[in-house]
Amino acid sequence: MACLAALCMVLPRRIAMGDQELRWPTLAEVLETEETIASQDSLENLGSPETPESPDSPVSTAPKDTVAPVIPKVSVDSVTDSRMFLAAFYASLAESSERVVRVVHYGDSQIEEDRMSQQIREKLQALYGGKGVGLVPLAQTIPTRSVRQELRMNGRFTAPAQGPRRYLVYGPKHDQRTDGLYGVMGQVAVMNDSLVKGSEEITAIVTPLIPTARYSHWRVFADTSVHYTFAGDTVQLSGRGAVYGLSQQSETGVIVDNIPMRGCLGLVFEKIDSAQLSTFYRRENVKLIIMQYGGNAIPFNEKPTTISAIVKGLREQVRYLQACAPEASILFIGPSDMLTQEEGEWITYPMVPYMDQLLRKMALEENIAYFSLYRWMGGAGSMLKWQEIGLAGSDGVHFTRAGARKAGNAVADWMLEGIEN
Repeated sequence: MACLAALCMVLPRRIAMGDQELRWPTLAEVLETEETIASQDSLENLGSPETPESPDSPVSTAPKDTVAPVIPKVSVDSVTDSRMFLAAFYASLAESSERVVRVVHYGDSQIEEDRMSQQIREKLQALYGGKGVGLVPLAQTIPTRSVRQELRMNGRFTAPAQGPRRYLVYGPKHDQRTDGLYGVMGQVAVMNDSLVKGSEEITAIVTPLIPTARYSHWRVFADTSVHYTFAGDTVQLSGRGAVYGLSQQSETGVIVDNIPMRGCLGLVFEKIDSAQLSTFYRRENVKLIIMQYGGNAIPFNEKPTTISAIVKGLREQVRYLQACAPEASILFIGPSDMLTQEEGEWITYPMVPYMDQLLRKMALEENIAYFSLYRWMGGAGSMLKWQEIGLAGSDGVHFTRAGARKAGNAVADWMLEGIEN
């Protein structure tokens, strides 16, 4: 520390190095010891997730000595309770004792490992019945905390990359299809021995890891050329064709499907065949579609015009899903607070509050519900407080598992409060 202090005293704040610039902290910054410690209690009484920041009030996201981007004002309705747009879903819960009421939760990496979806599922099933985790892909590349999946070919354990060829609507171009036949999960595994030797005979084992993941029966969504039989947690599949997903569920109650798309902006649904989506949503009685996107746009876009264009694209995806599932409600969950480093200080990305406001405005205009993670967390800088109490990761972007549980419970509670209101 003494050596650093000495260097701070003699070195200038900025040092030109060709076309680069080395920035050096001042002595005052190095010796700064004041910390803001957030307690768990401070996060219990947060503002409404629906209440946007006033467009007229400044957002303290830019550090000193930097020029903040000029962000247009957004006129947002802060009065309307958007849960009114969940009326169709709320009404469908009355029939959950007689048939399945399905919830499909799409999102980016923030919901990987069944995060957030698990808490929404548990709360809904506790009140309205239902068993099982719902949909999982045939080849699971990202383990979840709800079930453990294994794939076997020729009697031997097979890694997903060595199994049937997978196509992803949100993946690189060489992994995409041209016919749009991805199924409701936006991914498909093709059983065909011309691609992978042995992939026309597959054993999939899906073992529940938590009590609430227990189920009463299997469902397989695949081409008619694919045949299958069940034995406990194991399903044997044979044939040459596409497998769009496996489902462990019950015959009644609420089923919540967790469908994460790592790195995805959410601008992909129009690439999925509308007939496939419409058929699934109708036959499986999907009454609520949750879309949780926006965060992946923040780190790479610093212009309000770019963020506005992305929100416009998300509006088109909402309309597409509304056309595919006209009897379902839609809930959009906005991005959380996210941090970036400027001048050695961690600050909220300037585009986070702007995107949050645009998404809230878009949701109300499209008659869908909106939950603001950013506002619920506490607004600008709240991710720092979450990090200090172990609810957010060191990247300043993702929740820890504890943070994801808290966020998932908050979304579920907010939804259920809408029924009472």
